[in-house]
Amino acid sequence: MNDRELLDEVRRLRAEGRPPKAIARALGVRPAVVAPLVRQVAAETPQVPVERAELAGCWISPAWSRELLFEERDGWNDVDLGPDGPAGIVLVLVARAPRGGNVSVCGYLVDTFCLGVKNAIGPEVMHRRELASFVRRYFRAFPSPAVRVPLELARHVVHGAVAFAAGLGFDAHPDFAAARGHLGELEEPCAITFGRSGRPTYVPGPYDDPTATLDTLAHAVGPDGFVVAP
Repeated sequence: MNDRELLDEVRRLRAEGRPPKAIARALGVRPAVVAPLVRQVAAETPQVPVERAELAGCWISPAWSRELLFEERDGWNDVDLGPDGPAGIVLVLVARAPRGGNVSVCGYLVDTFCLGVKNAIGPEVMHRRELASFVRRYFRAFPSPAVRVPLELARHVVHGAVAFAAGLGFDAHPDFAAARGHLGELEEPCAITFGRSGRPTYVPGPYDDPTATLDTLAHAVGPDGFVVAP
């Protein structure tokens, strides 16, 4: 196989989503031979901005809407987990497929009652066939499977919660900056009123600084402008 044929084979296998080591095994050459060819192929490929890449899926945790006020819209589905189900904590997962057989995934842990985005993961790149098991693992803490929803809902939940928290004096988790591109921007007024039935409600978490949080809330809305959940 001459150099041109080798490059063509690397290009073909890379388009299938195979990693460099797998390409080297398939072609019977050393990884060090394949690595510069993979870089060359990557330089040839127009990079699609992640926010415009194909949407591979969008999921939200069940009971996401519990005790929130919002406008009903098509596709904004939820699962009622009853009075013992979670309230105020929502997981969102967005997967995009920028090229080949891979997907890029970002996740968001959202406090819809007070603090906004408390954590974020990604972008994490994996083969498309791994996505279903990743979704199950990401939502495993919930007693019911994740709900597949339109990206529009994810934008309203995540960006809306960030804006709500900012109004109370809280910043989004630092890792949100790297993950926000998968959502795209919210280009309309948010259709969700955050807080428990519209009122800021602080639910202390294991990694919070309750004293600092309460001081920030009191400064933003006054000592009677919020509730602390037991």
